[in-house]
Amino acid sequence: MNRGIAYASAAYLLWGVAPVYFKALQSVPPPEILAHRIVWSLALCAALLLALRRLQWLADLRRQPRVLAWFVASSLLVATNWFVYIWAVNSGRVVDASLGYFINPLVNVLIGSVFLHERLRIAQWLAVGIAAAGVAWLTWQAGTPPWIGLTLALSFGFYGLLRKTAALGAIEGLTLEAVLLAPLAAAYLLWLESGGHGSFADGDTATRLLLFAAGPVTAVPLLLFAAGARRIPFTTLGLLQYLGPSLQLLLGVFLYGEPFAERAPGYVLIWVALALFTAEGLAQGWRRRRSAG
Repeated sequence: MNRGIAYASAAYLLWGVAPVYFKALQSVPPPEILAHRIVWSLALCAALLLALRRLQWLADLRRQPRVLAWFVASSLLVATNWFVYIWAVNSGRVVDASLGYFINPLVNVLIGSVFLHERLRIAQWLAVGIAAAGVAWLTWQAGTPPWIGLTLALSFGFYGLLRKTAALGAIEGLTLEAVLLAPLAAAYLLWLESGGHGSFADGDTATRLLLFAAGPVTAVPLLLFAAGARRIPFTTLGLLQYLGPSLQLLLGVFLYGEPFAERAPGYVLIWVALALFTAEGLAQGWRRRRSAG
């Protein structure tokens, strides 16, 4: 239990401080960062699978064309999520990016209701309604919907849905997604480098090391999360997941000086919705344990 909390906390802390890493690559265009993230993630995951001798799933895929189709879709969703996040961070929109991961649990509830026919309880509907009011406030205040947060939340929510219905292990799934995306990513990087516009060959040593680190930056938190999720209750995992966006928000406001005061009422409504959602989930879990005992 304690080890599981440590693993999951480490994963969310790493996701929370990820803006610091991407800010360090601010001189590199977001599409190029994304391409390096895909290529180096594939290299790292392939090395891990070879070291662990976990390759049987590749042979099994031949008999599961639907799983492969599902992962084509999930790879497009995760690439969209990664690109929007990288662009947001390097465009001075860390606070906007944090919104996506604050509202993601509520988006997951709606996706479960619509696509998995899961019945929502009254408190869950109320939480979704309060969060919608928060999004409406942010839309009114900015004059446009918070598209960065909504894109991140929706892309990650539907990504989770596809991974739930076409399950592979964390490292196997990430490897397959990287395999599907790598041809385009590698071709793009080769085109940049051949034209003298790439940041890897012509960049300084620090830039090369940072781009190479895109593999561990992507894979390590995911593996820590998978290890933690297997060891702790889902409710505990649900509470820990707010570490990531909370750290991102703090970094955006206090380290990078992004404006927040005018948007605060919308965020407060979303935090109230999350508090209600979390409290109702904890109470429901307590009632189930009590009835089972």
